Amino acid sequence: MSNNSAIIPFDFSKDYILEDDFVLLRPLDLNDFNHLLTFAQNEPEIWKYSLLSGAGEEGLKKYIMQAVEARQTSKEYPFIVYDKINHSFAGSTRFYDIQLAYHTVQLGYTWYGKKFQGTGLNKHCKFLLFTFAFEQMGFKRVELRADNRNTRSKAAMQSIGCKVEGVLRRHMPAPEGGRRDSIVLSILDDEWKDSAKEMLRGKL
Repeated sequence: MSNNSAIIPFDFSKDYILEDDFVLLRPLDLNDFNHLLTFAQNEPEIWKYSLLSGAGEEGLKKYIMQAVEARQTSKEYPFIVYDKINHSFAGSTRFYDIQLAYHTVQLGYTWYGKKFQGTGLNKHCKFLLFTFAFEQMGFKRVELRADNRNTRSKAAMQSIGCKVEGVLRRHMPAPEGGRRDSIVLSILDDEWKDSAKEMLRGKL
């Protein structure tokens, strides 16, 4: 655990494996292209509200390559998600905007294939990721953002204990053109310890 002045001991070169009885998260790599290709080819609408789309074969190649390069340059840490119950790869998520000196991190770029949505898989993933961030690494704040029109994503984030902080107006370019508003949510380390952890555990 870190204190208020220590640098978070996050090692971008280390392969962090997070798992429970239902899901496993491991670092995304270039060889995962074939594991995720079916989603890119058959479910392109997964990325409807995403700033970076993995739709289509070329889109997925670019998506994975950019994620891997971001890890190599110590900017992001992407995971591939494996559903142990269905014995199938389910999607991806990542830590980004990792501020080790300030003990803050963003969690996002999260997507799952349609058959995995609404199954509880996301809650298991988030429980593992929050536990890792707060209890193993010592982050003080985990932030999440989404297109403010994405009602499914907003509901999912609030259902796991994230608190709405506000909306960044015309924050980022929208995939279809124009600009989108981004909603900002977060969980703080004391909130995780005091109530959010047990609340989320109860929903697993």
